Amino acid sequence: MTMRYIGGGHKQKYRLIDFKRNKDGVPATVKSIEYDPNRTSRIALLYYADGAKSYIVAPNGLEVGQTVMSGAQATPEIGNSLPMKQIPVGTIIHNIELRPGQGAKLVRSAGAFAQLTSREGDYAIIRMPSGETRKILSVCKATIGSVGNSDHALEKSGKAGRSRWLGRRPRNRGVVMNPVDHPMGGGEGRASGGHPRSRTGLYAKGLKTRAPKKHSSKYIIERRKK
Repeated sequence: MTMRYIGGGHKQKYRLIDFKRNKDGVPATVKSIEYDPNRTSRIALLYYADGAKSYIVAPNGLEVGQTVMSGAQATPEIGNSLPMKQIPVGTIIHNIELRPGQGAKLVRSAGAFAQLTSREGDYAIIRMPSGETRKILSVCKATIGSVGNSDHALEKSGKAGRSRWLGRRPRNRGVVMNPVDHPMGGGEGRASGGHPRSRTGLYAKGLKTRAPKKHSSKYIIERRKK
């Protein structure tokens, strides 16, 4: 077994999402907002003026029939993707690139948003959803608005079966296992298992796992709030 507590679930087909938004200057019409089993947010189907079609992560407030565009000449309106040097300071953004042309890597989950707080030379200063403040090259693209489906965090599954549809199997706690199965297992009666740790023995509370000499650390201005 390689992945515990995962299996079964409804069949899913992967939807290719356009995280690069590299059709600059070509307007696109939103044809539909759809469910995507592969992510927490909804996705929007775009019909471009040149006949191309693609999916994007649907921002909050995007509606069917609306027109969106990408590129430096796009206006800073909801759903438009443009380089951060063209975005006004203080704007709420999502789908942020880390390297120019790489495609959006940050702030893609339902209800998430970051804020462009200021600029400093070639860099834009971004406040991330975690509370971290960091520098990202201002030629990197971001999409205006926050990610839609913000009520996702309030959802209750309602029954065990719904978790099974989503491919999540029952998860038993380390404390109720035997010592051979988990570092927190064993003991007579209901013994709780010492220091909280993972199955492989890594401490679960308070152990710093970030590499101390990580290259991108110099771009972080303020660490996330604990």
